[in-house]
Amino acid sequence: MNRLQTMLAALAISFAASLTTMAQGVYTKPCNDKKLEKKATKWAEAGKWRNGFDAASPDATVNLPEFYTQYKKNPQWKQLFAWLAKTDLLALPAGQHPIPGTTMKANVEDGENGDLEKRGTESHRQYVDFQYVVKGSERFGLLDHVTSKPKGPYRPDIINYTYEVDKTKFVDSEPDKFFIFFPGDWHIAKIKTDKENQNIRVVVVKVEYKE
Repeated sequence: MNRLQTMLAALAISFAASLTTMAQGVYTKPCNDKKLEKKATKWAEAGKWRNGFDAASPDATVNLPEFYTQYKKNPQWKQLFAWLAKTDLLALPAGQHPIPGTTMKANVEDGENGDLEKRGTESHRQYVDFQYVVKGSERFGLLDHVTSKPKGPYRPDIINYTYEVDKTKFVDSEPDKFFIFFPGDWHIAKIKTDKENQNIRVVVVKVEYKE
């Protein structure tokens, strides 16, 4: 194979990969470091980060390299999971609750899922959204980065998007899973599920994102 043929073959592979990405969608920040990805997966499975919290696990959509990296950079993650392990989240009154040893507060919200067209899109840059549904079931929409576009300027700490419904990935949350939305996770929360009861209790914590 001569040099021109090699270049054409490489371009064909790159084009095919681009088409695959377009077809499948991009729903989180890609990790191009395979060693980091492997280390993060092993770390998540080992579970030392739990600090006694075993009621729920990260959903399959959680970006594990981001989770691993942010946990290592910010000691408040450790305190968050320790608080979750020791707290009766169903007995807490709705409202804000300080998390001991941190500057964070947990927002305990009793609410109701709504129609998709009435729910807002968002992502954040300064803070990570930790979301844990402790009662009921909540549907999240994960926006495709290829077909979604900002529909206005960033205004700390939120930016909104236009999106295509048929390119959006929908995932239901149950009390045995928690979700973490990093800056690369553009999402919609509190969407109606297929269940009869749309009432939920969710714990939301804003965790500072460390560059």
